[in-house]
Amino acid sequence: MKQTIFTVLALAAFASASPLLDTRADCAPVHIIAARATGEPPGPGIIGTLIDAVKHYSSQYITTDFVEYPATLLNYADSSAAGTAALKAQLTNQVAACPSQKIVLVGYSQGAHVVGDTLGGGGGGPNLGPKTAAVPASVSSHVTAVVLMGDPRHIIPETFQQGTATSQGMFPRLPDQSLEAFASQIHSYCDWTDLFCAGGLNLLIHVSYTVKYNYVAAPFILSKIGG
Repeated sequence: MKQTIFTVLALAAFASASPLLDTRADCAPVHIIAARATGEPPGPGIIGTLIDAVKHYSSQYITTDFVEYPATLLNYADSSAAGTAALKAQLTNQVAACPSQKIVLVGYSQGAHVVGDTLGGGGGGPNLGPKTAAVPASVSSHVTAVVLMGDPRHIIPETFQQGTATSQGMFPRLPDQSLEAFASQIHSYCDWTDLFCAGGLNLLIHVSYTVKYNYVAAPFILSKIGG
C-alpha cells in the first residue's frame, strides 16, 4: 500500500511540477520558498504552479527558492524532520541577508508539514520522533504569507482552514505546536476524505489542490504581499 501511494504521488508530481524556479540571490521585495510533496524530484514540485501564478500577476519583482530535503515516504519522520531543519536554516539565512524582504512560504503534503513545523515546532506524537522548536519569532515575523496544501498535520478546528475537511490529518499538530499565531497569514487547503490531511481514503483528492485552489490561493498571497 505504501509503495502504491508513493508511486501515485511521484507520478502526479512529475506530471504537474513546474520548471526550476528563479533563484537569484539579490534582495527582491518578495521572496517565495517552496517545499515539495513526497516523492517529487528536487525543486518546487507541484506547488510551483502556484508560485508561477503569483509571479505572473504580481507587479513586484519576486525571487524564489525551494527546500532541499529527502521528501521520502518510507522514512517519513526523518525526512520531514530534515526538511524542517533545512527550512529553518534557509529562512534564518534569508532574513539575515534581506531583512526588509517579504517572505512567502508554500508547501504541499509533506512540504506543508515541513512549513508548519518550521513555524510551530515539529515532532512529537506517534511516529514523528522528538519535538523540535519552532524558528524564533525574530525570523518568523518576516513571513508575510503561507499556503499549505494537503497538510498531514492538519487539525480541527483551524481558523485558517480552507476546503471541506471535517477531520484531522495523519499526524495532527499538538496543542503547543499551534499555528493560530499566524492565522491571518495562512491559508491551509484540505478537503473531506483526503487520505493524508483529513484521515480519509481518497488519494486523488490529495493530489488535486493546485488545480482546484490556485485560483484563490494566488490572490490571497498577492493581497498579503501588496500585489
